[in-house]
Amino acid sequence: MKRFSKDSSTIADYTRKLTVIFLYALLYAIALNMFWHPASIYTGGITGFSQIVNTVFEKWFGVSLSISVIYYLMNLPFLIYGWRKMNKEIVIFTLISVTAASLAISIVPEIVLTKDPIICALFGGAIGGSSLGLALKNGIATGGLDIGIIVIRRKTGRSIGSISMVINGIIVIAAGYLFGFPYAFYSLLSIIVSGKVTDFIFTKQQKMQALIITRQPEKVIAELKVRLLRGVTILNEAEGAYDHREKVVLLTVITRYEMPLLEEAIKEADNEAFVSISENVHTIGKFDDFEF
Repeated sequence: MKRFSKDSSTIADYTRKLTVIFLYALLYAIALNMFWHPASIYTGGITGFSQIVNTVFEKWFGVSLSISVIYYLMNLPFLIYGWRKMNKEIVIFTLISVTAASLAISIVPEIVLTKDPIICALFGGAIGGSSLGLALKNGIATGGLDIGIIVIRRKTGRSIGSISMVINGIIVIAAGYLFGFPYAFYSLLSIIVSGKVTDFIFTKQQKMQALIITRQPEKVIAELKVRLLRGVTILNEAEGAYDHREKVVLLTVITRYEMPLLEEAIKEADNEAFVSISENVHTIGKFDDFEF
């Protein structure tokens, strides 16, 4: 029965991730083909590099290359690196997301809704940031520089959006130098919006402190270790003021993304436990992220 339950959970998780990848690819293609590209706005990451390569070949050599093909080819070295250094399952889903995004970029028509650069920067940034945040929130790297960005975040503690803005700002300044700085300014506006929306949706970097008061600490700790892989501190000899019965207080720090897993663990181990959550806590020292 447990084996069946585990298999069902795995299938449900894979189905959810594939659905998220489809939504991510569609939203990102809409941002690129309906807002960024028509207004000559350069986004960041591998897509920005792809746009620059495409523009260079069009302006200097008179050759029009497919952005989707450039995007796919430029992702391959990062995926190969990820396969050697990172979790294989995550790299496979990253490959699927890159493939889906490439197909979506080639399939979604380039409809010119408006050429107003400010509107395109704002809406393109919001839609693109939403797609990236949605993917990352569900444990899916979207390829290319995103793998490097997440590694940098693990080492520095900086948020995904702020790291993206720094790297992508360099890319857009290069594009502005090559093709005109007015486009660089609009592109920077779009990247700032995209980064803020990404941070708003992607909540893994938001830490929460959980105080768990329970009479069954061993069962609760066992469930927490299985579901969260987080450290737990035990505070013994707590006493309830109402019934004066002995209790144990468990302390752990999780991310907002892991909150549903904490709730599942408590329900499974001790449905009568009391849990107090403190949001947006800051930590000093080692606090691992488990994306890879």
